[in-house]
Order: sequence, then C-alpha cells, then structure tokens
Amino acid sequence: MMIVAPMARVVFRTPVHPGDDVQSGTTLVVLESMKMEIPVVSDITGKVARLLVAEGNVVDQEAPLLELLPG
Repeated sequence: MMIVAPMARVVFRTPVHPGDDVQSGTTLVVLESMKMEIPVVSDITGKVARLLVAEGNVVDQEAPLLELLPG
C-alpha cells in the first residue's frame, strides 16, 4: 500500500524506518507548512517496506511517501 502526501509540503520528520511495525494511528511522516506540523498517519496495521522521502524534501500533492505492507 503506497502512502501519499495529502498536500504539497516539506517533509519535516520521518519517525518510522523500513522494517518498522506500525499500528493503525501511528504517525508515518510529519509534513510542515508555515510552521504547522501535519502528521500523516497509518490507517492499517502493517510493516514499513520502503521510505521514499527524507527530511527536508519538498513533496507535491499525491507524491508517494512510503510503502506499507499490510499485516
């Protein structure tokens, strides 16, 4: 399952890494805009397969952020 950016923003923080197990509600990536932090949270339980962005990257709306394997 590909997790995408809900809007164009700067990647502020990436609290998860490949191989991490996550629960529904876990913050996967934190985006920043005008000093506001926007968390992107998981809606499923799974494992982070690939992180596709790094802190400081500028991402467009719908840009892939990470791949999450269900389970």
